[in-house]
Amino acid sequence: MCLAVPLKIVSLEGDGKHAVGEAAGLTQNLRVDFLPGIAVGDYVMVHAGFAIEKLTPEQAAENLACIEAAIHAL
Repeated sequence: MCLAVPLKIVSLEGDGKHAVGEAAGLTQNLRVDFLPGIAVGDYVMVHAGFAIEKLTPEQAAENLACIEAAIHAL
């Protein structure tokens, strides 16, 4: 099963193709070249190390809450 995870962009690398995203205190290096115009503070859905969709803060919070609920249901 594959899972995409919402992350908040905390930094952008110089080439405009790489960024660092954060959720729940964990960070991940990711590619952002599929989504032009991404800025620090934006939320993105990340799958296999690639940002595939820009999210509103509300969408990101809802997704993270669902993931948290699923983890606690185990």
